[in-house]
Amino acid sequence: MSEIRIDTPADAAAEPSHDQDDRLTPEFVRAVIDHVERGEADAARALVAPLHPADIAVLFELAPSESRRPLAAALADLLGGDVLAEMNDWVREELMEALAPHEVAEIATQLDTDDAVAIIEDMGEDEQRAVLRAMEPDDRAAIEEALSYPEESAGRLMQRDLIAVPEHWAVGDVLDYLRRNEDLTTDFWEIFVVDAGHHPVGTCKLSWILRTPRNIAVSDVMQREQTLIPVDMDQEEVALRFQKYGLISAAVVDPNGRLVGMITVDDIVHIIQEEAGEDILRLSGAGDGDINEPVLDSYRSRVRWLIANLGTALVASTIIGLFEGTIARMVALATLMPIVAGVGGNAGTQTMAVTVRAIATNKLTQANTVRSIMREIRIALLNGSTIAAVIGSGVALVFGNGALGAVIAAAMMTNILVAGLAGVLVPVTLDRMDVDPAVSSSVFVTMVTDSMGFLAFLGLATLAGLAG
Repeated sequence: MSEIRIDTPADAAAEPSHDQDDRLTPEFVRAVIDHVERGEADAARALVAPLHPADIAVLFELAPSESRRPLAAALADLLGGDVLAEMNDWVREELMEALAPHEVAEIATQLDTDDAVAIIEDMGEDEQRAVLRAMEPDDRAAIEEALSYPEESAGRLMQRDLIAVPEHWAVGDVLDYLRRNEDLTTDFWEIFVVDAGHHPVGTCKLSWILRTPRNIAVSDVMQREQTLIPVDMDQEEVALRFQKYGLISAAVVDPNGRLVGMITVDDIVHIIQEEAGEDILRLSGAGDGDINEPVLDSYRSRVRWLIANLGTALVASTIIGLFEGTIARMVALATLMPIVAGVGGNAGTQTMAVTVRAIATNKLTQANTVRSIMREIRIALLNGSTIAAVIGSGVALVFGNGALGAVIAAAMMTNILVAGLAGVLVPVTLDRMDVDPAVSSSVFVTMVTDSMGFLAFLGLATLAGLAG
Protein backbone atom coordinates (compact mmCIF):
# COMPACT_ATOMS: atom_id res chain seq x y z
CA MET A 1 0.00 0.00 0.00
CA SER A 2 2.82 2.43 0.80
CA GLU A 3 4.29 1.96 -2.69
CA ILE A 4 0.93 2.79 -4.29
CA ARG A 5 0.68 6.04 -2.29
CA ILE A 6 4.14 7.08 -3.39
CA ASP A 7 3.54 6.34 -7.08
CA THR A 8 0.56 8.66 -7.58
CA PRO A 9 0.64 12.37 -6.65
CA ALA A 10 -2.99 12.39 -5.47
CA ASP A 11 -2.47 9.47 -3.13
CA ALA A 12 0.93 10.69 -2.03
CA ALA A 13 -0.56 14.05 -1.11
CA ALA A 14 -2.82 12.17 1.30
CA GLU A 15 0.31 11.18 3.22
CA PRO A 16 0.70 13.92 5.89
CA SER A 17 3.64 16.18 5.19
CA HIS A 18 4.05 17.27 8.83
CA ASP A 19 3.95 15.49 12.17
CA GLN A 20 2.33 16.80 15.34
CA ASP A 21 5.42 18.91 16.07
CA ASP A 22 5.15 20.61 12.65
CA ARG A 23 8.19 18.81 11.26
CA LEU A 24 8.36 17.17 7.83
CA THR A 25 7.72 13.46 8.20
CA PRO A 26 10.33 10.93 7.01
CA GLU A 27 7.66 9.31 4.82
CA PHE A 28 6.94 12.58 3.04
CA VAL A 29 10.63 13.31 2.44
CA ARG A 30 11.16 9.77 1.14
CA ALA A 31 8.15 10.09 -1.17
CA VAL A 32 9.49 13.28 -2.76
CA ILE A 33 12.97 11.82 -3.22
CA ASP A 34 11.53 8.60 -4.71
CA HIS A 35 9.62 10.61 -7.32
CA VAL A 36 12.79 12.49 -8.24
CA GLU A 37 14.85 9.31 -8.50
CA ARG A 38 12.25 7.79 -10.84
CA GLY A 39 12.23 10.92 -13.02
CA GLU A 40 8.73 11.93 -11.95
CA ALA A 41 9.43 15.65 -11.54
CA ASP A 42 5.77 16.67 -11.90
CA ALA A 43 4.74 14.32 -9.08
CA ALA A 44 7.52 15.68 -6.85
CA ARG A 45 6.47 19.27 -7.55
CA ALA A 46 2.84 18.41 -6.80
CA LEU A 47 3.88 17.26 -3.33
CA VAL A 48 6.22 20.15 -2.57
CA ALA A 49 4.25 23.07 -4.09
CA PRO A 50 1.89 23.52 -1.08
CA LEU A 51 4.81 23.82 1.37
CA HIS A 52 5.96 27.09 2.92
CA PRO A 53 9.38 28.28 1.62
CA ALA A 54 10.91 27.51 5.02
CA ASP A 55 9.65 23.92 4.80
CA ILE A 56 11.02 23.54 1.26
CA ALA A 57 14.39 24.67 2.63
CA VAL A 58 14.14 22.06 5.40
CA LEU A 59 13.29 19.42 2.77
CA PHE A 60 16.65 20.04 1.09
CA GLU A 61 18.44 19.88 4.45
CA LEU A 62 16.80 16.55 5.30
CA ALA A 63 17.56 15.04 1.90
CA PRO A 64 20.80 13.04 1.57
CA SER A 65 23.65 15.06 0.08
CA GLU A 66 23.70 13.02 -3.13
CA SER A 67 19.97 13.68 -3.68
CA ARG A 68 20.07 17.47 -3.32
CA ARG A 69 21.19 18.42 -6.82
CA PRO A 70 18.67 16.14 -8.59
CA LEU A 71 16.04 17.48 -6.20
CA ALA A 72 16.99 21.07 -7.09
CA ALA A 73 16.74 20.27 -10.82
CA ALA A 74 13.27 18.74 -10.37
CA LEU A 75 12.01 21.61 -8.21
CA ALA A 76 13.77 24.43 -10.06
CA ASP A 77 10.61 26.53 -10.44
CA LEU A 78 9.96 26.28 -6.68
CA LEU A 79 13.55 27.00 -5.68
CA GLY A 80 13.15 30.77 -5.42
CA GLY A 81 15.02 33.34 -3.43
CA ASP A 82 12.68 33.05 -0.44
CA VAL A 83 13.55 29.35 -0.17
CA LEU A 84 17.31 29.92 -0.43
CA ALA A 85 17.10 32.70 2.17
CA GLU A 86 15.74 30.17 4.68
CA MET A 87 18.19 27.42 3.80
CA ASN A 88 21.12 26.20 5.88
CA ASP A 89 24.35 27.92 4.78
CA TRP A 90 26.20 24.70 3.94
CA VAL A 91 23.30 23.23 1.96
CA ARG A 92 22.75 26.51 0.11
CA GLU A 93 26.43 26.76 -0.79
CA GLU A 94 26.31 23.21 -2.18
CA LEU A 95 23.34 24.08 -4.38
CA MET A 96 24.83 27.38 -5.54
CA GLU A 97 27.83 25.50 -6.89
CA ALA A 98 25.47 23.58 -9.18
CA LEU A 99 23.87 26.72 -10.65
CA ALA A 100 25.17 28.90 -13.46
CA PRO A 101 26.10 32.51 -12.56
CA HIS A 102 23.09 33.93 -14.40
CA GLU A 103 20.79 31.60 -12.45
CA VAL A 104 22.27 32.74 -9.14
CA ALA A 105 21.96 36.37 -10.28
CA GLU A 106 18.31 35.86 -11.17
CA ILE A 107 17.60 34.39 -7.73
CA ALA A 108 19.53 37.16 -5.95
CA THR A 109 17.49 39.89 -7.65
CA GLN A 110 14.33 38.41 -6.11
CA LEU A 111 15.65 38.91 -2.60
CA ASP A 112 16.15 41.77 -0.19
CA THR A 113 19.72 43.02 -0.27
CA ASP A 114 20.68 41.37 3.01
CA ASP A 115 19.45 37.95 1.85
CA ALA A 116 21.14 38.35 -1.55
CA VAL A 117 24.41 39.20 0.19
CA ALA A 118 24.09 36.10 2.38
CA ILE A 119 23.96 33.97 -0.79
CA ILE A 120 26.80 35.68 -2.64
CA GLU A 121 29.27 36.45 0.17
CA ASP A 122 30.29 32.80 0.69
CA MET A 123 31.24 32.30 -2.97
CA GLY A 124 34.79 32.48 -4.23
CA GLU A 125 35.97 35.74 -5.80
CA ASP A 126 35.70 34.42 -9.36
CA GLU A 127 32.16 33.14 -8.79
CA GLN A 128 31.18 36.43 -7.13
CA ARG A 129 32.41 38.47 -10.07
CA ALA A 130 30.59 36.22 -12.55
CA VAL A 131 27.31 36.54 -10.63
CA LEU A 132 27.65 40.31 -10.23
CA ARG A 133 28.33 40.74 -13.96
CA ALA A 134 25.06 38.93 -14.68
CA MET A 135 23.02 41.31 -12.49
CA GLU A 136 21.35 44.59 -13.39
CA PRO A 137 23.52 47.67 -12.67
CA ASP A 138 21.37 48.91 -9.77
CA ASP A 139 21.24 45.50 -8.09
CA ARG A 140 24.96 44.97 -8.66
CA ALA A 141 25.82 48.34 -7.09
CA ALA A 142 23.75 47.56 -3.99
CA ILE A 143 25.39 44.14 -3.54
CA GLU A 144 28.90 45.49 -4.09
CA GLU A 145 28.30 48.23 -1.53
CA ALA A 146 27.07 45.68 1.02
CA LEU A 147 30.07 43.42 0.40
CA SER A 148 32.37 46.38 1.09
CA TYR A 149 31.29 46.38 4.75
CA PRO A 150 32.87 44.04 7.34
CA GLU A 151 31.39 40.58 7.73
CA GLU A 152 28.67 40.26 10.38
CA SER A 153 28.17 44.04 10.44
CA ALA A 154 25.01 46.12 10.15
CA GLY A 155 26.05 47.02 6.59
CA ARG A 156 25.84 43.37 5.56
CA LEU A 157 22.60 42.86 7.48
CA MET A 158 20.61 45.91 6.41
CA GLN A 159 18.03 46.26 3.63
CA ARG A 160 18.33 49.12 1.14
CA ASP A 161 14.62 49.16 0.28
CA LEU A 162 12.85 51.43 2.75
CA ILE A 163 10.39 54.32 2.89
CA ALA A 164 11.84 57.76 3.67
CA VAL A 165 9.98 61.07 3.36
CA PRO A 166 10.98 64.71 3.96
CA GLU A 167 9.95 66.30 7.23
CA HIS A 168 8.07 69.18 5.54
CA TRP A 169 5.49 66.83 3.99
CA ALA A 170 1.94 66.45 5.30
CA VAL A 171 0.38 63.08 6.06
CA GLY A 172 -1.66 63.33 2.84
CA ASP A 173 1.55 63.70 0.82
CA VAL A 174 2.89 60.50 2.37
CA LEU A 175 -0.28 58.55 1.59
CA ASP A 176 -0.28 59.74 -2.02
CA TYR A 177 3.41 58.87 -2.37
CA LEU A 178 2.83 55.34 -1.07
CA ARG A 179 -0.15 54.71 -3.36
CA ARG A 180 1.27 56.13 -6.57
CA ASN A 181 4.74 54.53 -6.55
CA GLU A 182 4.46 50.86 -7.44
CA ASP A 183 8.22 50.31 -7.18
CA LEU A 184 8.33 50.96 -3.42
CA THR A 185 9.05 48.11 -1.06
CA THR A 186 5.95 46.37 0.26
CA ASP A 187 7.43 45.12 3.54
CA PHE A 188 7.85 47.89 6.12
CA TRP A 189 6.48 48.78 9.54
CA GLU A 190 7.44 52.40 9.89
CA ILE A 191 8.35 55.37 7.74
CA PHE A 192 11.62 57.22 8.25
CA VAL A 193 11.56 61.01 8.20
CA VAL A 194 14.70 62.75 6.90
CA ASP A 195 15.97 66.30 6.58
CA ALA A 196 17.39 67.94 3.47
CA GLY A 197 20.73 66.18 4.01
CA HIS A 198 19.02 62.77 4.22
CA HIS A 199 19.75 62.49 7.94
CA PRO A 200 17.02 60.65 9.88
CA VAL A 201 15.17 63.01 12.21
CA GLY A 202 12.28 60.79 13.27
CA THR A 203 9.99 57.86 12.50
CA CYS A 204 6.25 57.39 11.93
CA LYS A 205 4.45 54.13 12.54
CA LEU A 206 2.05 53.10 9.81
CA SER A 207 -0.82 53.17 12.30
CA TRP A 208 -0.14 56.86 12.96
CA ILE A 209 -0.17 57.68 9.26
CA LEU A 210 -3.43 55.82 8.67
CA ARG A 211 -5.23 57.42 11.63
CA THR A 212 -4.03 61.02 11.21
CA PRO A 213 -5.86 63.66 9.11
CA ARG A 214 -4.24 64.39 5.74
CA ASN A 215 -3.47 68.05 6.50
CA ILE A 216 -1.34 67.35 9.60
CA ALA A 217 2.42 67.78 9.11
CA VAL A 218 4.55 64.67 9.41
CA SER A 219 6.87 66.54 11.77
CA ASP A 220 3.96 66.97 14.19
CA VAL A 221 3.19 63.26 14.52
CA MET A 222 6.60 61.65 14.12
CA GLN A 223 8.61 60.29 17.02
CA ARG A 224 11.89 62.17 17.19
CA GLU A 225 13.66 59.78 19.56
CA GLN A 226 14.95 56.76 17.67
CA THR A 227 17.69 54.17 17.84
CA LEU A 228 20.20 54.65 15.02
CA ILE A 229 22.47 51.78 14.02
CA PRO A 230 25.99 52.65 12.73
CA VAL A 231 26.67 50.83 9.49
CA ASP A 232 29.82 49.18 10.89
CA MET A 233 28.25 47.94 14.16
CA ASP A 234 28.66 44.22 14.83
CA GLN A 235 25.48 42.23 14.25
CA GLU A 236 25.54 40.87 17.81
CA GLU A 237 25.48 44.41 19.19
CA VAL A 238 22.65 45.25 16.78
CA ALA A 239 20.64 42.31 18.13
CA LEU A 240 21.23 43.50 21.69
CA ARG A 241 19.91 46.96 20.78
CA PHE A 242 16.75 45.46 19.29
CA GLN A 243 16.25 43.33 22.38
CA LYS A 244 16.95 46.16 24.82
CA TYR A 245 14.66 48.73 23.20
CA GLY A 246 11.99 46.38 21.80
CA LEU A 247 12.52 47.53 18.21
CA ILE A 248 10.60 46.36 15.14
CA SER A 249 12.90 48.13 12.70
CA ALA A 250 15.75 50.62 12.96
CA ALA A 251 17.53 53.05 10.65
CA VAL A 252 21.13 52.35 9.63
CA VAL A 253 23.37 55.39 9.13
CA ASP A 254 26.77 55.89 7.52
CA PRO A 255 29.69 57.68 9.28
CA ASN A 256 28.20 61.02 8.19
CA GLY A 257 24.85 60.22 9.79
CA ARG A 258 23.02 59.77 6.48
CA LEU A 259 20.28 57.14 6.18
CA VAL A 260 21.55 54.21 4.10
CA GLY A 261 19.29 51.31 5.07
CA MET A 262 17.16 49.65 7.70
CA ILE A 263 17.23 46.48 9.76
CA THR A 264 14.03 44.64 10.65
CA VAL A 265 13.24 42.34 13.54
CA ASP A 266 12.84 39.24 11.34
CA ASP A 267 16.54 39.48 10.50
CA ILE A 268 17.39 39.93 14.18
CA VAL A 269 15.59 36.73 15.20
CA HIS A 270 18.02 34.77 13.02
CA ILE A 271 20.99 36.67 14.45
CA ILE A 272 19.96 36.02 18.08
CA GLN A 273 19.56 32.32 17.35
CA GLU A 274 22.84 32.18 15.46
CA GLU A 275 24.89 34.06 18.07
CA ALA A 276 23.45 32.08 20.99
CA GLY A 277 24.25 28.82 19.22
CA GLU A 278 27.75 29.99 18.36
CA ASP A 279 28.58 30.78 22.00
CA ILE A 280 27.49 27.34 23.19
CA LEU A 281 29.41 25.55 20.43
CA ARG A 282 32.52 27.63 20.96
CA LEU A 283 32.53 26.79 24.65
CA SER A 284 32.73 23.12 23.68
CA GLY A 285 35.26 23.69 20.90
CA ALA A 286 32.89 22.13 18.34
CA GLY A 287 33.35 24.84 15.68
CA ASP A 288 30.21 25.67 13.71
CA GLY A 289 28.61 22.48 14.99
CA ASP A 290 26.40 22.17 11.92
CA ILE A 291 25.28 18.67 10.94
CA ASN A 292 25.51 19.73 7.29
CA GLU A 293 29.11 20.93 7.61
CA PRO A 294 31.62 18.86 5.59
CA VAL A 295 33.45 16.24 7.63
CA LEU A 296 36.93 17.68 7.00
CA ASP A 297 35.81 21.18 8.04
CA SER A 298 34.38 19.80 11.29
CA TYR A 299 37.58 17.84 11.86
CA ARG A 300 39.79 20.90 11.43
CA SER A 301 37.69 23.07 13.74
CA ARG A 302 37.55 20.48 16.52
CA VAL A 303 40.98 18.86 16.47
CA ARG A 304 42.91 22.04 17.31
CA TRP A 305 41.01 22.40 20.58
CA LEU A 306 41.54 18.74 21.40
CA ILE A 307 45.26 19.30 20.89
CA ALA A 308 45.09 22.35 23.14
CA ASN A 309 43.29 20.29 25.78
CA LEU A 310 45.99 17.64 25.44
CA GLY A 311 48.56 20.30 26.32
CA THR A 312 46.67 21.46 29.39
CA ALA A 313 46.13 17.85 30.47
CA LEU A 314 49.91 17.40 30.47
CA VAL A 315 50.14 20.15 33.09
CA ALA A 316 47.79 18.21 35.38
CA SER A 317 49.69 15.01 34.63
CA THR A 318 52.96 16.67 35.63
CA ILE A 319 51.48 17.67 38.98
CA ILE A 320 50.39 14.08 39.61
CA GLY A 321 53.91 12.94 38.79
CA LEU A 322 55.31 15.15 41.56
CA PHE A 323 53.35 13.11 44.10
CA GLU A 324 54.07 9.69 42.63
CA GLY A 325 55.54 8.41 45.89
CA THR A 326 52.59 9.59 47.93
CA ILE A 327 50.13 7.84 45.59
CA ALA A 328 52.20 4.64 45.62
CA ARG A 329 52.06 4.47 49.43
CA MET A 330 48.29 5.06 49.59
CA VAL A 331 46.34 3.70 46.62
CA ALA A 332 43.08 5.27 47.88
CA LEU A 333 44.40 8.66 46.78
CA ALA A 334 44.41 7.54 43.14
CA THR A 335 40.79 6.41 43.51
CA LEU A 336 39.66 9.77 44.92
CA MET A 337 41.67 12.17 42.73
CA PRO A 338 39.23 12.18 39.77
CA ILE A 339 36.38 13.14 42.11
CA VAL A 340 38.11 16.31 43.25
CA ALA A 341 39.10 17.35 39.72
CA GLY A 342 35.76 16.36 38.17
CA VAL A 343 33.53 18.23 40.61
CA GLY A 344 35.82 21.27 40.45
CA GLY A 345 35.67 21.18 36.66
CA ASN A 346 31.87 21.13 36.68
CA ALA A 347 31.76 24.03 39.13
CA GLY A 348 34.09 26.03 36.89
CA THR A 349 32.03 25.23 33.80
CA GLN A 350 28.84 26.45 35.51
CA THR A 351 30.39 29.77 36.42
CA MET A 352 32.09 30.15 33.04
CA ALA A 353 28.84 29.55 31.12
CA VAL A 354 27.02 32.19 33.17
CA THR A 355 29.88 34.67 32.77
CA VAL A 356 30.29 34.20 29.02
CA ARG A 357 26.56 34.63 28.52
CA ALA A 358 26.56 37.78 30.66
CA ILE A 359 29.43 39.23 28.62
CA ALA A 360 27.71 38.36 25.34
CA THR A 361 24.51 40.14 26.40
CA ASN A 362 26.34 43.18 27.85
CA LYS A 363 25.11 42.39 31.36
CA LEU A 364 28.64 42.05 32.70
CA THR A 365 30.62 45.27 32.29
CA GLN A 366 33.42 47.09 34.07
CA ALA A 367 30.81 48.72 36.29
CA ASN A 368 29.72 45.46 37.91
CA THR A 369 32.72 43.13 37.44
CA VAL A 370 33.87 43.31 41.07
CA ARG A 371 30.32 42.70 42.31
CA SER A 372 30.01 39.70 40.02
CA ILE A 373 33.29 38.25 41.27
CA MET A 374 32.20 38.61 44.89
CA ARG A 375 28.87 36.97 44.03
CA GLU A 376 30.62 33.96 42.52
CA ILE A 377 32.90 33.70 45.56
CA ARG A 378 29.87 33.51 47.85
CA ILE A 379 28.25 30.88 45.64
CA ALA A 380 31.52 28.89 45.54
CA LEU A 381 31.81 29.00 49.34
CA LEU A 382 28.27 27.70 49.74
CA ASN A 383 28.72 24.98 47.12
CA GLY A 384 32.15 24.07 48.45
CA SER A 385 30.92 23.77 52.03
CA THR A 386 28.06 21.50 51.01
CA ILE A 387 30.07 19.23 48.72
CA ALA A 388 33.03 19.13 51.14
CA ALA A 389 30.76 18.00 53.99
CA VAL A 390 29.19 15.27 51.86
CA ILE A 391 32.41 13.90 50.34
CA GLY A 392 34.38 14.23 53.57
CA SER A 393 31.81 12.29 55.59
CA GLY A 394 31.43 9.66 52.88
CA VAL A 395 35.17 9.03 52.52
CA ALA A 396 35.67 8.87 56.29
CA LEU A 397 32.95 6.23 56.58
CA VAL A 398 33.91 4.16 53.52
CA PHE A 399 37.66 4.10 54.16
CA GLY A 400 37.44 4.28 57.96
CA ASN A 401 39.94 7.14 57.90
CA GLY A 402 38.85 10.48 59.35
CA ALA A 403 42.05 12.22 58.30
CA LEU A 404 41.53 11.20 54.68
CA GLY A 405 37.96 12.50 54.84
CA ALA A 406 39.19 15.85 56.20
CA VAL A 407 41.85 16.11 53.49
CA ILE A 408 39.47 15.48 50.61
CA ALA A 409 36.92 17.87 52.15
CA ALA A 410 39.54 20.63 52.35
CA ALA A 411 40.77 19.90 48.82
CA MET A 412 37.22 19.96 47.45
CA MET A 413 36.50 23.25 49.20
CA THR A 414 39.69 24.76 47.79
CA ASN A 415 39.12 23.54 44.25
CA ILE A 416 35.49 24.69 44.05
CA LEU A 417 36.50 28.13 45.30
CA VAL A 418 39.29 28.30 42.72
CA ALA A 419 36.89 27.02 40.05
CA GLY A 420 34.43 29.79 40.83
CA LEU A 421 37.15 32.43 40.55
CA ALA A 422 38.56 30.95 37.35
CA GLY A 423 35.11 30.64 35.81
CA VAL A 424 34.57 34.39 36.05
CA LEU A 425 38.12 35.77 35.88
CA VAL A 426 39.23 33.85 32.77
CA PRO A 427 36.35 35.02 30.51
CA VAL A 428 36.55 38.59 31.86
CA THR A 429 40.31 38.73 31.30
CA LEU A 430 40.03 37.37 27.77
CA ASP A 431 37.26 39.87 27.01
CA ARG A 432 39.43 42.74 28.25
CA MET A 433 42.17 41.48 25.90
CA ASP A 434 39.71 41.55 22.96
CA VAL A 435 39.76 37.76 22.73
CA ASP A 436 36.40 36.01 22.36
CA PRO A 437 35.85 34.37 25.78
CA ALA A 438 33.50 31.81 24.27
CA VAL A 439 36.35 30.36 22.19
CA SER A 440 39.19 30.05 24.71
CA SER A 441 37.74 30.05 28.23
CA SER A 442 37.01 26.34 28.57
CA VAL A 443 40.62 25.32 27.88
CA PHE A 444 42.06 27.56 30.60
CA VAL A 445 39.32 26.90 33.15
CA THR A 446 39.72 23.14 32.73
CA MET A 447 43.50 23.43 33.19
CA VAL A 448 43.08 25.47 36.38
CA THR A 449 40.50 23.18 37.99
CA ASP A 450 42.31 19.94 37.11
CA SER A 451 45.70 21.20 38.19
CA MET A 452 44.46 22.83 41.40
CA GLY A 453 42.33 19.79 42.26
CA PHE A 454 45.27 17.41 42.04
CA LEU A 455 47.67 19.84 43.72
CA ALA A 456 45.35 20.59 46.65
CA PHE A 457 44.39 16.97 47.28
CA LEU A 458 47.80 15.36 46.92
CA GLY A 459 49.59 18.26 48.58
CA LEU A 460 47.32 18.19 51.63
CA ALA A 461 47.59 14.39 51.80
CA THR A 462 51.39 14.65 51.83
CA LEU A 463 51.39 17.40 54.47
CA ALA A 464 48.99 15.36 56.61
CA GLY A 465 51.31 12.35 56.38
CA LEU A 466 48.53 10.06 55.18
CA ALA A 467 50.94 8.05 53.07
CA GLY A 468 53.60 7.87 55.69
